[in-house]
Amino acid sequence: MVQLYNLHPFGSQQVVPCKLEPERFCGGGRDALFVAAGCKVEAFAVTGQELCQPRCAFSTLGRVLCLAYSEAGDYLATIEEKNKATFLRAYVNWRSKRTENCRVCIRMVGHNVEAPFSETYKDQMSIIEMPLSEAPLCISCCPVKGDLLVGCTDKLVLFSLKYQIINEEFSILDFERSLIIHIDNIIPVEISFCVGYVALMSDLEVLIVKLESDPKNGESVNHQPHKTNNSMKQTEDVHNETLQLESDDFVICQKPMELLGEKSSQSGVSFTLESTGLADEKTKYYHVQHLLYKRFAPDISSYVFSDDIKLHSLQLLPIYQTGSLTSDRKNLSQEKELLSLFCFFSLPHVGYLYMVVKSVELMSVYQYPEKSQQAVLTPQFLHVIASNNLQCFTVRCSAAAAREEDPYVDTTLKACPPVSMDVCALRIQLFIGLKAICHFKNHLILLTKADPEAVPERRESPKRLLSRKGTSGKLKSPPVAEAGWNLYIVDTISPVQLYKEMVDYSNTYKTAKTQSCIHLLSEAHLLVRAALMDANHLEPGEKAELLEAFKESCGHLGDCYSRLDTQYSHLALPYYKMSGLSMAEVLARADWLLEDGSQKYERGLIFYINHSLYENLDEELSEELAAKVVQMFHVAEPKQLPHILCSPSMKNINPLTAISYLSKLDTSGFSSILVTLTKAAMALKMGDLDMHRNEMKSHPEMKLVCGFILEPRLLIQQRKGQIVPTKLAAHLKDTQPGLLVASVLGLQKNNKIGVEEADSFFKVLCGKDEDIIPQLLVDLWEAQLLAGLPDVVLQELFFKLTSQYIWRLSKRQPPDTVPLRTSEDLINACSHYGLVYPWVNVLISSDSLVDKSYTEDLSKLQSLICGPSFDIASIIPFLEPLSEDSIAGLSVHVLCQTRLKEYEQCIDTLLERCPEAIIPYANHELKEENRTLWWKKLLPELCHRIKCGGEKGQLYLSSLKETLSVAAVELELRDFLNVLPEDGTAAFFLPYLLYCSRKKSLT
Repeated sequence: MVQLYNLHPFGSQQVVPCKLEPERFCGGGRDALFVAAGCKVEAFAVTGQELCQPRCAFSTLGRVLCLAYSEAGDYLATIEEKNKATFLRAYVNWRSKRTENCRVCIRMVGHNVEAPFSETYKDQMSIIEMPLSEAPLCISCCPVKGDLLVGCTDKLVLFSLKYQIINEEFSILDFERSLIIHIDNIIPVEISFCVGYVALMSDLEVLIVKLESDPKNGESVNHQPHKTNNSMKQTEDVHNETLQLESDDFVICQKPMELLGEKSSQSGVSFTLESTGLADEKTKYYHVQHLLYKRFAPDISSYVFSDDIKLHSLQLLPIYQTGSLTSDRKNLSQEKELLSLFCFFSLPHVGYLYMVVKSVELMSVYQYPEKSQQAVLTPQFLHVIASNNLQCFTVRCSAAAAREEDPYVDTTLKACPPVSMDVCALRIQLFIGLKAICHFKNHLILLTKADPEAVPERRESPKRLLSRKGTSGKLKSPPVAEAGWNLYIVDTISPVQLYKEMVDYSNTYKTAKTQSCIHLLSEAHLLVRAALMDANHLEPGEKAELLEAFKESCGHLGDCYSRLDTQYSHLALPYYKMSGLSMAEVLARADWLLEDGSQKYERGLIFYINHSLYENLDEELSEELAAKVVQMFHVAEPKQLPHILCSPSMKNINPLTAISYLSKLDTSGFSSILVTLTKAAMALKMGDLDMHRNEMKSHPEMKLVCGFILEPRLLIQQRKGQIVPTKLAAHLKDTQPGLLVASVLGLQKNNKIGVEEADSFFKVLCGKDEDIIPQLLVDLWEAQLLAGLPDVVLQELFFKLTSQYIWRLSKRQPPDTVPLRTSEDLINACSHYGLVYPWVNVLISSDSLVDKSYTEDLSKLQSLICGPSFDIASIIPFLEPLSEDSIAGLSVHVLCQTRLKEYEQCIDTLLERCPEAIIPYANHELKEENRTLWWKKLLPELCHRIKCGGEKGQLYLSSLKETLSVAAVELELRDFLNVLPEDGTAAFFLPYLLYCSRKKSLT
């Protein structure tokens, strides 16, 4: 379906001052227009409105049958006929030709130019002859690289563009015959070439292939694509049957066919690649990838062969990455990065547009109101000429390219009108006697002739229309030149101007609330988007104007989707985001009242406001707009009302207004913990503590935690990227810290808040510096250990807790609030906290001066070290602030050394600092493989210290007795005698010796 609008895409019109009736013409680049007539080509400079001026003219070898201009290399390629022979030529450096009689340089392709001739080549036009073994039928220049592809009867020849370096300051353009593509079963009437993609067209067939540069499975360059026996046999059978029947004057009409992807290799058209150049390995082509084959059936209802059944206007259209600008034409091919590629071809009454990058798919079908003669595709439009009118259709290239450029374009942040949207005809402009058309930049070149019969006919294809039987490839003689022709340049108006007209036109549909309004605004949006993608032709001022129009178009589309109740109402959100409009500006644009005075809030607007309020935008609505939003959701989506009121953007809402709407929810039977918490927050905001307490008491604590999990913004909000605790969170810190910690832990369990966010929240809430950790945060870390959160790294959490315990012990800094859990609570509830070793308690009890205010931190630290999960080595570097001078510090150091199995060092330390703890330590630690330390380490050390005397002699003596008892039990008599000191008193050791000697008989 094609929708028709009566817009005005065509602007100024000027006449090209040609001297002879044009037979062929083409344009391109910045300003180049070439017109061929007879054996002459005239070049014109098209620099703007009313400024088409002759630039130069040059003679050709013969009549020009075909010509093509390449912006890369700035050359003109022609197929010329003289004395019934055809020639292929390229005109280079044509801009330097001042007069028609200026000398030109003619050379063969690949001819080496010596340095002495450099100045000559620099200042004059060069003609490069490109000899071919067969007559050329059609040509195409790659718009990216400038390579030239030539179509012959049974082959395609690729000439690669290159530069011969004469010296450091000068190089000349040249070509290299780099590849010959032998083709069977199709004779090209038109071809199109773009960065390895080749499109061929006969009268009723279209074939698109891609030349691949990467060798597959070691294939040679001379590669015949594999065809199954069945497909080969089928092709041969059809061919033989066709010859047999045609000889009996029958005609075979093959049925229509469309083959996509690899299936198109079954079309019967085959390729063989023959490499002939010395190009770099990266630019060589090794095999052919089939993309599309499409065959049409002729209309034989009239029983005559008519031009009505012929295809025309084959074209590959590339779209590049946005913003690929370059000033050096030599490097143009390197700078441009292909984003997407489209192929267009047409029958007289219907045109087809395919996308051929990544996947091949039909995008649009164009039904023409009249028989077309020719068409040109641009990124913005499809221009079609019939005998008496110029038609302008919209295209979907920019929509497809936008999705190639950004796969996430269809999200809540971005949007683009769909590729499947109906095309429309913007204008059908009357032009009498249209014969041919071409396009470059924003210029349409139109050839008109008053007498429709005296027009150069399209040359016949060397193929017959209804079969593959070859016929003569002769060209019809040129018509006799007659008066009444004109060559016009019609400029399309600027995209912004046409965009504004389309927006004005859409206003006629706005009140009716139809899809036509969305359709036309979508067309306007795609027009601006396509212009932005075609950045090579934009001035900085134009780009800024287009960007402004782009944002405006997004706003218009957002308005449409927010007001119309369609299945695509959710698109209001991404379009409003792309528009750059604030929430307040969107609300100001909304239509609140219906014709009957009632209020209705469409789901598109509700969807946008709801998501915007969820995204914590740094925008605060005024009290009036906030009240309007509350009213809107009370009517449209009452269940969302508590969530809406928790948004930072609703900060200015009147608490009484909010509570009144929340109370209506309660009275209507809609009651939940979330409503209760929201009412409690609003009561606190207006200072009603009694109401706040009543609401908080109406549910048990675990239910309140569930409510905070449902809506984290009751506690934590973000403004300008910073975490901001709510007033309710601050109140809970002072009144119900356990509930606050449990709620934040619940948020972490449900992935509503991250670990770092939770840490920042408590630091901000407690007003502490970065280096000072509030006790509530320590409570949270301990709760995290208890809960075993999967996203919390265990050793990192151990490090946080031990660092804080050590810091407080070293600074003698008590907690700023009462800890929620004691060490006993943690040991009983958490496996990561172990029972403190008995000897540690003996060690601590020996110090009567221990400050009771931080014994809990010491006990928790000792318990963590005694636990099974703690990595002791990680804490050693951080023990330095905790001095061994205090019993607390000593206990931690000895505990860590014990866990690292440094028992001998621990024995020395305890004997020196706290001998009363040595026997409990030995009983607990010196077991199994460490049992020998009783008599190898502890016994000698005790004997030595007793000999030295001192005030701790009695402690050492009692410890020695315990040690001797253990040794007497564990050792044989001889071994026991060996460990005893030689200078000891016999009477002291005798009881132990007697026990050791009798223990065998006792056992």
